[in-house]
Amino acid sequence: MAEFIHSREHLNRGNIVQVDCDTQCNVMLLSDTEFSNYRRGNRFKYYGGHYKRFPVRIPVPNSGYWNIIIDLGGGSARIKHAIQVIKI
Repeated sequence: MAEFIHSREHLNRGNIVQVDCDTQCNVMLLSDTEFSNYRRGNRFKYYGGHYKRFPVRIPVPNSGYWNIIIDLGGGSARIKHAIQVIKI
């Protein structure tokens, strides 16, 4: 069981990150710097939020490497999830 699920991808501006999940959770798109802050428990900026309905679609603001996080809000569980990048 994991506290969060992480995927790092090179994404292009305008792509859409689509996340499907079987439970409510936080879905976040973070730069490498912000992911580092997240891991250290510091303040961080992200795109996304807390979702109860899926799938979630988050547009990629800039081209580069991005960290896609599914965060269970401090809990841990076995969840079914899918992360897909829709290239525009």
